Amino acid sequence: MELEKIAQEFWDQGYIIFESFFDGKLMDAYNNIILEHYGLSPDREHTDEFITKSAVEVVPWFPYREGKPLFDGIDKNEHFNAITDALLTKGWDNLYCMMMFSKAGSKGQAWHQDCPPESPAQFNLNRLVYTHDITEETGGEIVIVPQAHKAGVLPVGAPHEDIEGQVVYRPKKGTVIFLHGHCFHRVKPVKQDRISSNFRAVPKGTPEDITDVCVYRNMRYRFSTSEVIEERV
Repeated sequence: MELEKIAQEFWDQGYIIFESFFDGKLMDAYNNIILEHYGLSPDREHTDEFITKSAVEVVPWFPYREGKPLFDGIDKNEHFNAITDALLTKGWDNLYCMMMFSKAGSKGQAWHQDCPPESPAQFNLNRLVYTHDITEETGGEIVIVPQAHKAGVLPVGAPHEDIEGQVVYRPKKGTVIFLHGHCFHRVKPVKQDRISSNFRAVPKGTPEDITDVCVYRNMRYRFSTSEVIEERV
């Protein structure tokens, strides 16, 4: 697919998916590194209030912030970054690389927008990379509402309740999803330990704390202070 057509589809739908983007052997190696980091019983990194209200149980890891550039095979991949160039035509910066681990039996992630959508020009770009298959047996499918990046604020409602028009995906190992941060999305409950990684980027000039406030169906939450800043009812 040509870069111009890729950009057109992304800006129309709010996301675009590439299967078999990365080599399976590279994904296996990275999956093992991530599992080794987390171990068998990773600790929680969110408050009980956040987990209860948001219906989210994910343990993040930011390896590059720790001076561990372990995933340059993704981060510096020319095709990966060329697509990013095509989507963010006025330039962009790496925001951070975040690994996400969800234990078997956890809730996944409730509907959310990664950052407040009031300013269309202020957003993050998720670049989701899957180092293992997401299947019916593993659970943890990603659910996206197409074109929701144009829809304003996520509607109030139950955290995991279906939204009309949603689409469910089970990405295979090596799949990449480029997803606009204002697009409504969630992760279904996890049946087996689940890993995904997010090489987040932002348009030039975007504040570094763009993803500090996340919009859920029942609240807005600020991660830096671990507090609910708005109840949504």
